[in-house]
Amino acid sequence: MSNSKDKAHEFSLKVYVNKQNTKVLFAEADRDFVEVLISFLTLPLGTIVRVLRKHYGDDSAPVFGSITSLYDGISKLDSVNFWTKGCKEVLLNPIRSTFVDEYRNLKVDINDNQQPTESFTRCGSPECGYNRVSCRSVYYDTAKCLTCRKIMTRKVDEPQAYRGCDFACGGVFLTLNRAPLKISDDLHILPSTAGFVQTVRNLGLTDTDVGTPREVTLGYNEIMDLLKRSLVSETPLSDVILNERRVKSATPKSEPGILLPFSEVAKDQAIDSNSEAKLIMKVMVHSPSNKLLYAQADDDFINFLFSSLAVPLGAIESVAGCNPCLKNINNLRKSIPNILNDKIVYEHRNTKERLMNPKLPHGYIPKNPILPFTEEYEHSYPGNVCLSSANFPAGKGKYVKGPLMYNISDDLTVTPFCLFSFLSFLEREKIGVSDVKELELEIGVEEAVSILKASFTSTCALTDGVNSILKKTGRIKKPA
Repeated sequence: MSNSKDKAHEFSLKVYVNKQNTKVLFAEADRDFVEVLISFLTLPLGTIVRVLRKHYGDDSAPVFGSITSLYDGISKLDSVNFWTKGCKEVLLNPIRSTFVDEYRNLKVDINDNQQPTESFTRCGSPECGYNRVSCRSVYYDTAKCLTCRKIMTRKVDEPQAYRGCDFACGGVFLTLNRAPLKISDDLHILPSTAGFVQTVRNLGLTDTDVGTPREVTLGYNEIMDLLKRSLVSETPLSDVILNERRVKSATPKSEPGILLPFSEVAKDQAIDSNSEAKLIMKVMVHSPSNKLLYAQADDDFINFLFSSLAVPLGAIESVAGCNPCLKNINNLRKSIPNILNDKIVYEHRNTKERLMNPKLPHGYIPKNPILPFTEEYEHSYPGNVCLSSANFPAGKGKYVKGPLMYNISDDLTVTPFCLFSFLSFLEREKIGVSDVKELELEIGVEEAVSILKASFTSTCALTDGVNSILKKTGRIKKPA
């Protein structure tokens, strides 16, 4: 958890700036600073929106594609639409992480809302003996002793010192390495043993004159600036170190986009309604202009959309394929194997795999997930203890009530379906009912990834995501 000590810590970096003093060519930093950068990969999307808004304030916080409006929509959605208040809370405040132990030992921890591990302890009956069950799941919140049938009490565990590295090296992700690591302007990290050609290529150096090195000091505020700029700029180091303000917001505001002409989708590519079941999304379109008005989907699709706020940045990039969502974050992720090859990472607890493909805490993913994310395995418990959930009565990964239909705007704001509201919208926009046509899409893994990727970079995520679906797959569901 972030505290005053974290915010007081400062890092010393040596930076090399071009002759025009307009761009940081690269920086050299020690292990502690690099570990904080690496921790960006582990942050859930909902946590990023929350910590940036807390730091910058509502008016100055960056607009993070459609993720910000998705988060705001959940915040404003009446709690009556969720199974419990707890379902809403775990989306807005992802309070558990699979990296909670590591966060405690970072020099600066920006994930300031981590809930400590809790244990279910003895029920109080002497004949039951001592039962203690440690639980990091967001799903399991109730434990019952099957011997005496009593509910077990909950206790917050005392924080334990992280032993990812031995005490001699003292690192969180990286072991002791005296040589500084090189960091490009777009956050590509190079090991100290990288060769000349690899270094020049990855740092993007084209001029032998790298200017005069200068020492700079970065603290908590600058780390927050780096997180923000890594999401919105192609040159985050230059923006922060040279105090450039090249990007005013993560994504420019834009009008609802135009869909591709439906005639471009081959009819023989249409999927019959009897094919394998997928999530269904109905898209309402202004026929004369092909402009997307809004989409409509049931609770299963909304649960998929909402659960994306719990997905860590690194996990998103792991399913993005050859077209990364965010270049800087993808560079951080691609740097992990290079650092491992430099033999400065202590491979305790499968560090490489955990950073390259961060898992969600147990409880966020539904039984039949549409996206290939994985969650932390919740180990088996003693046979005399039964775990259950009061916050998720409908099951794991089930947040909103159903069966119900919901409206989804182009920026992924979700509201309950209301015919009157849509008719009023058409009246305000002077659109006739006869000018509205409906496109029904089947959403599988590829389609879900397209929408999720679009949500990072566009305030018209539905338009961009649906256009990507039409161009790549043409998956239109035939009307019944």
